[in-house]
Amino acid sequence: MNDGLLIIALVGGVVGLIWRANVEARAVANDAAHGACGEAGLQLLDGTVAFKTWRPSRGADGRLALLRTYVFDYSDDGASRRQGFVILRGRDVEIVGLGPTLVRDRLH
Repeated sequence: MNDGLLIIALVGGVVGLIWRANVEARAVANDAAHGACGEAGLQLLDGTVAFKTWRPSRGADGRLALLRTYVFDYSDDGASRRQGFVILRGRDVEIVGLGPTLVRDRLH
């Protein structure tokens, strides 16, 4: 009986850590999208980013990290809707892009 409770506690702990990492990554991506739109004089539509994909990746130092992509919509005139993106490596912003124009590269 105690082994079952231990397994449930461990699985719950792992799920909690994964959930927390995803919430923190989304907050970083959201801040990057807000900053990019603010710097470019654009309006961030819907006020947030949406998760798109993830995959394992290696950084310049060879360490394994999760590469997450988030998308967001923005407008330059209040009527049109364009899509931008934020790519995170772990918790670091790699790239923020607005449409076909790259806004930032490798922020740290």
